[in-house]
Amino acid sequence: MARILLVEDDLTFSLILENFLKKQGYLVEVAHRVKDGLKLVKSNSFQLLLLDYRLPDGTGLELLQACQAEDTPPPVIMMTSFQDVGTAVRAMRLGAFDYITKPVNPDELLMVVQEALQEKVKPEATTSPKAAAFITGNSPIAQQLHDMITLVAPTDMSVLVQGESGTGKEYVARTIHEHSKRAQAPFIAIDCGAISGEIANSELFGHLKGAFTGAMQDKKGLFEAAQGGTLFLDEVGNLSYEIQMKLLRALQERVVQPLGSTASIPVDVRVIAATNDDLINSVKNGDFREDLYHRLNEFKLQAPALRTRGQDLFLFVDHFISQANAELDRHVQSLSPEVREIFRNYGWPGNLRELKNVVKRAVLLTPTEEIQKQALPEEMYQLATTPRPEGPDLKAMQEANERELILKTLQEVRYNKSKAARLLNIDRKTLYLKLQKYNLLE
Repeated sequence: MARILLVEDDLTFSLILENFLKKQGYLVEVAHRVKDGLKLVKSNSFQLLLLDYRLPDGTGLELLQACQAEDTPPPVIMMTSFQDVGTAVRAMRLGAFDYITKPVNPDELLMVVQEALQEKVKPEATTSPKAAAFITGNSPIAQQLHDMITLVAPTDMSVLVQGESGTGKEYVARTIHEHSKRAQAPFIAIDCGAISGEIANSELFGHLKGAFTGAMQDKKGLFEAAQGGTLFLDEVGNLSYEIQMKLLRALQERVVQPLGSTASIPVDVRVIAATNDDLINSVKNGDFREDLYHRLNEFKLQAPALRTRGQDLFLFVDHFISQANAELDRHVQSLSPEVREIFRNYGWPGNLRELKNVVKRAVLLTPTEEIQKQALPEEMYQLATTPRPEGPDLKAMQEANERELILKTLQEVRYNKSKAARLLNIDRKTLYLKLQKYNLLE
């Protein structure tokens, strides 16, 4: 029976959630503040954390970061109002499993909880052909990506996959592996953003018994586990400088040294790294080694953002509807014309990952064959419901266009207001005034 920690400051809402989860057979502990949640995390073992973002003495991100320091961190689900969706997406980049928006739909909550408890560990073996199909498409930018993958896959070159969060960088890496000479050997993925310090050292290179407190037995590192195959380093820019040095040695000399050992172990591993940051800037700032950057960047691929892929959007929609129907025993066939228009206008800041989640939840909430607007999160159709001015009112038309541009830009940069201001070529103060004017502030 799974043990869940619920941290929510609204007493009535937390009681409702606690009772609902207990009725589903879960053991639930409740806290109302960050400090109380931290105490419970340190003194108990939880299989899942359900965290409100805004709390009286801080935010749920503090608890999320505390959990990520554990050897085997439990999955975390963030709860947030739709105005905080940008923050929730950033929480996912820090290691959160998923987020749900308030008011919480019970069926949606139960589905996400069940998924989180079932997917604590990423699969390490190669996946089915569906993984490759996930990144295909008919748009020119998709075909260009496919051609580049076909070109580099048979080689042993290190590949750096760059792209926004949720664009399918791991699927690019898996496709490269499946079309390489190493396809029959292991493909192992590790999220570098979820590990740090001795944990990263141990995970990548292994350790001997007694190498550090808690090292009760010898452990083989992922480089050894991927012998002959491919090691995928997701969010490689998050590795510490010390681990970057050891990674560079592993790539250059093809050997690893487990923590606590003086012996070097030969390894034959192809490395594919991924990042949603500009590593060149990290190099300039001194946060990432330039020599390691060039070692990883023998061949660079760009995973395109969903908003740049045109009609490919609806190919993915059909694919995800089919998947969701099979998982949820539904018979949804299509989107309503109104929903298609909302999908077309939405910025998709979470890219393919967000699209998959939105479609799956919409399928769950749709008893008929056609998905209607009511099955979508509120923030998605905020643009579509904004009234457009009619007639020759030039000022009103300009303001409507300006509001739409600001909202789309915010979605694209995951509600990072400083970045949005730079893209819009205005200062931050001007942006806040316009957000207030157009009722876009939280």
